[in-house]
Amino acid sequence: MSLPFHECDVLIIGAGGAGLRAAIAVAETNPKLSIGVVSKVYPMRSHTVSAEGGAAAVIKDDDSLEHHAYDTISGGDWMSDQDAVELFVKEAPKEMIRLEHWGCPWSREDNGKVAVRPFGGMKNKRTWFAADKTGFHMLHTLFQTSLKYSSVFRFDEYFVTDLIVEEGRCQGALALEIATGTIHAIKAKSVVICTGGAGKVFPFTTNAAIKTGDGMALAYRAGVPLKDMEFVQYHPTGLPFTGILITEAARAEGGHLLNKDGYRYLQDYDLGKPEPKPVLRSMELGPRDRLSQAFVKEQESGRTLQGPYGDFVHLDVRHLGAKTINNKIPFVRELCLKYENIDPVKEMIPVRPVVHYMMGGIDTDIEGATSLPGLFAAGECACVSINGANRLGSNSLTELLVFGSRAGRSAATFSTRQDTFSTGIGSLFEKENSKFLSKYSADNNGSESIAEIRNEMHSTMEEGAGIYRTEASLKKSMDAVKSLKVRFENVKISDSSKTFNTEVTSALELSCLLDVAETVIQSALHRAESRGSHQRTDFPERNDKDFLSHSLAYKKEDNVPEIKYKPVIITKWPPGERVYGRETKQS
Repeated sequence: MSLPFHECDVLIIGAGGAGLRAAIAVAETNPKLSIGVVSKVYPMRSHTVSAEGGAAAVIKDDDSLEHHAYDTISGGDWMSDQDAVELFVKEAPKEMIRLEHWGCPWSREDNGKVAVRPFGGMKNKRTWFAADKTGFHMLHTLFQTSLKYSSVFRFDEYFVTDLIVEEGRCQGALALEIATGTIHAIKAKSVVICTGGAGKVFPFTTNAAIKTGDGMALAYRAGVPLKDMEFVQYHPTGLPFTGILITEAARAEGGHLLNKDGYRYLQDYDLGKPEPKPVLRSMELGPRDRLSQAFVKEQESGRTLQGPYGDFVHLDVRHLGAKTINNKIPFVRELCLKYENIDPVKEMIPVRPVVHYMMGGIDTDIEGATSLPGLFAAGECACVSINGANRLGSNSLTELLVFGSRAGRSAATFSTRQDTFSTGIGSLFEKENSKFLSKYSADNNGSESIAEIRNEMHSTMEEGAGIYRTEASLKKSMDAVKSLKVRFENVKISDSSKTFNTEVTSALELSCLLDVAETVIQSALHRAESRGSHQRTDFPERNDKDFLSHSLAYKKEDNVPEIKYKPVIITKWPPGERVYGRETKQS
């Protein structure tokens, strides 16, 4: 039986913040274009909804675009492309005001002006927020705005399994309709990937179960390199069992991190500040990589607490009082009550570092274009690169808007230049569908367990490619992942049903995670230095001479990824000592 065929001018894969902003941008650029939006979950369940703390953009008189740019570049340990950062900070306020006009309910000061809060690694208050449900309100606003465009049509709960590349350009995708088990062919003159990150490659993460690197893997398999995949951000405050995020806003409002002795241990660590010791009132707002590394040192010294799900420290917000907690961080209280059965008004919150964000992703330029004509990307799945080796908190939500918009406009422009589809695209769809059915049907005669492979992947990634890494640990993890990929080829599908077959979607997600895992390890193995979130104990110093370059991981059949490099773009800020709190002389 032939595949159900659909056709659109622009296909957007992913319906979170970046995907919806891209869809709106396409509709605004050319109202005549048809826009397909495919998502494996209903749009309002996209992971953008879980972002809590806020979105960064210069709005106050005591701040400046220069300050925002410098904070981002130095916070990223000079791995950020400075042309992209300058563009980002310039367009960020416009995007935030536009979202305000669309109805996003930003928190306000008493005089009615937009309120901003401090965030880690930023010298000025510039983080806009909507209490501590910022992503929730942003996603609602974008989704509701997208509904007014009749040219946008959605494929909700469809899982994209393959990109279709013919005659050297991307011309659509295959997507599994989860409700029926039917494969659909979607022809498109341009495609934008906005599928988010891949935190589920690690066992402890703030990311939802859907964050499995699907879009990264799609681009990687199509020949597009993944850039800077060695830079994986740990957030210092996640709940120990679930990994659920306790937002940085809790520390921005004045929360303290305490070890088992009740001591604010961060004062003993170099957080990148120029002072010999961090000032007490703001040390909890040091960069996320430094705070997570400090936890490991406390753990090694026996100063953490031990629980059923590993070591942890305490986040104490009790001194803020019920009024501040209920007004400024009500969701923190809700999460603690629901998932830990504690009330942060009266009790301390157990927290530990958990994987939070992938600084790396699909290599794009500042217009969102990849090296494959017709393919664009934006959001966490992409690497433009503004985040460098360590993303500053609250930059990512604004990035969704700025580069989602740019990618959408670029895709619209590309689409209008394409008159027809390749004549062989129909047979290519059928060929890829046959490959899918032979691998992911219940009669595939496999014997390997999805759960066992996933658990072993989690263990080897945490042990070998976690906060601290060595050549030996990375090589051991690489061997393990190579073995897991071989075993995955013999994975067993037991469920023969077509309707909502979660075993099939779990297998698809695991295949993506394994691809992402190998790029993280191999990129980390080649970067023989320590920079930002990438910490090699066998190469503890930053090495600008040899590694002021972006890594590019290319897929090789039956082999480990090939790693190449391209230079970081420097415009006006030469690499210098990384400090937190003020600029310093360049090195």
